[in-house]
Amino acid sequence: MKQLILYLWTVVLLVGCTDSERTSVLEKTLSENPSLKLVLQRYETDSLKRRAAEYLIENLPYHGGFRAEQMEPYLKMYELFGTGELTIEEVQDSVRKLYGSVSSRQVQGVSDLTLSSEFLIDNIEWAFKVWNEQPWGKNVSFTDFCEYILPYRLADEPLKPWREKVYKAFNPLLDSIRCLPEAADPLFAAGVLIDSLAKKKFNFSSSLGNGPHVGPDLVDWNSGNCREEADRLTYIFRAVGIPCGCDYMPLRGDANVAHFWNFVLDKYGDSYYMYDGRRPEPVRRYWGIKSKVYRQTFSTDRSLVENSGGDAGMIHPDFRYVHFADVTRLYSGKYARTLYVPVDELSRLPACGVVYLCGASWQEWVPIAATSINDRYLAFDDVEGGVVFTLAIYEQGRLMPVSAPFVLDKESRGIHYFRAGSGIEEIKLLNKYHQFVESFPQRMVNGVFEGSTHPDFRVRDTLAVVTGLPVRLHNVMGVDSKKAYRYVRYYGPENGYCNLSEASFYATPTDSLPLKGHVIGTSNGTHGDGKHDYTNVYDGDPYTSFDYYQPSGGWAGLDLGKPQTIRKIVFTPRNRDNFIRQGDEYELFYDSLGYWISAGRQTAASDSLLYRVPQGALLYLKNHSRGNDERIFEYLDGKQVYW
Repeated sequence: MKQLILYLWTVVLLVGCTDSERTSVLEKTLSENPSLKLVLQRYETDSLKRRAAEYLIENLPYHGGFRAEQMEPYLKMYELFGTGELTIEEVQDSVRKLYGSVSSRQVQGVSDLTLSSEFLIDNIEWAFKVWNEQPWGKNVSFTDFCEYILPYRLADEPLKPWREKVYKAFNPLLDSIRCLPEAADPLFAAGVLIDSLAKKKFNFSSSLGNGPHVGPDLVDWNSGNCREEADRLTYIFRAVGIPCGCDYMPLRGDANVAHFWNFVLDKYGDSYYMYDGRRPEPVRRYWGIKSKVYRQTFSTDRSLVENSGGDAGMIHPDFRYVHFADVTRLYSGKYARTLYVPVDELSRLPACGVVYLCGASWQEWVPIAATSINDRYLAFDDVEGGVVFTLAIYEQGRLMPVSAPFVLDKESRGIHYFRAGSGIEEIKLLNKYHQFVESFPQRMVNGVFEGSTHPDFRVRDTLAVVTGLPVRLHNVMGVDSKKAYRYVRYYGPENGYCNLSEASFYATPTDSLPLKGHVIGTSNGTHGDGKHDYTNVYDGDPYTSFDYYQPSGGWAGLDLGKPQTIRKIVFTPRNRDNFIRQGDEYELFYDSLGYWISAGRQTAASDSLLYRVPQGALLYLKNHSRGNDERIFEYLDGKQVYW
């Protein structure tokens, strides 16, 4: 993709708003590919189609992709995984056997300046056909039509004609509502269509979606990450004339990765989001902590390059030729306001005058917004807050942090900086990734450990209740009872799916060996996946777990063979192996002006680590032995607080 971008940089075209600038852009594009004049000649007597053709041609130089034959191994993964018959590991193994090492970085990009006039004409004809024939088309403006129905591509995917095939496959699904008065609203048609599409399972894997976009074959393959799920729906909706596209966060506000989903427009042009097969909802109801929210566009904005003196090489690649619009305000409402940062907070000034607002992705800072230096303050429009940012500049092909990390309070709009102070504090670390995102430990709150003399627990006593969030691998609870029980168990709370990895019962508070017994409980039987049954709770492995197929009513216990007193319980919540693991090697880092400084390596001797670090610093714990779920945090009131 970098080679493609480098090629596109050589085509310096000005995409402006005035008629004279548009004429100049059009002329330069036509001089690069004279065959495109046939497109304009085709529509000499149809002013609307000619405007649409000019819109596409003006933006051609800033678009490009890859040829399908070069991406065959990469695309084969989606095709095989889409069958639903193989795990992602089996797919990856099969592709390696067929093609050897797979890397999308080896393919060569091709600019859309080479497109044929026939391809563009076919695309324009099909786009206008669905816009004109569908009852909701009369409530789709020409501007929205050009941006969210007309484009022949979504991103950098291999190009192929797709409209006719997709139209014929999915347009009949709307036959039953086409004569209804509600069908004048594209939102109504979108709701009907998504109901039909949701009946087919999307084959999801986070291991996919890390290379170029796949293209319209996703409509058949139905596989990938959230990005591919959004692309698939975009092809389908646009093929039937529903204005649709992809909204996304370049970084989730509290995670290391981007996130993508679909939007549709109603008859008033208002935006509704769709995700995970659910019916469209107003974007203000969208869940999650937001960094910035952008909408993918076909039109190109290169104003940042122009404002910085016209040297594209001085601008970070993500912001040189922008194919997105900032829609954070649509999603965040009153919380999306201008973020002002004093220029004095910068450790150095950029040569080109552009500063980037960055979010954290593992131990990297990723630009999510850009602005030009202006007097005493930097101003970033429409920032929600509640997210840790830092400021950076781009020089000599590198992004360099130039401020301390900070968080903007959503309500007060005050800024708190994470500055590594001169004071030193001792901290205890229990995990490397925030448990709230995992949700499994939360499912134990109000769970109950019980004892009984009856195998069916028709009469039972409460031994202990999980009243707070379990925060470590081995959680210890004392039992204040002298009674003896033959049967003991953990009974999951309502809507907790009895999520538990391990439980041990001890006869005295000082015992190190747990009581043994025959495992009993509510089995998943044929309802589960065969990997998460109740027997996992007593297999001695804290990384296998019970996940009951019903949200409530599940339990896992022991028949001790004879009555025993219970004075201590040790348990592990269901988890993704992000607690501190004994024997693993860890390294703690603290931030200093956007750069990570090591506080030393340790091999864990238990399920916790002790470190001494500068007070007030932003922290990051890396496990060098396994896993990649890691996230920035601060140490506040004796606890790890993740951002």
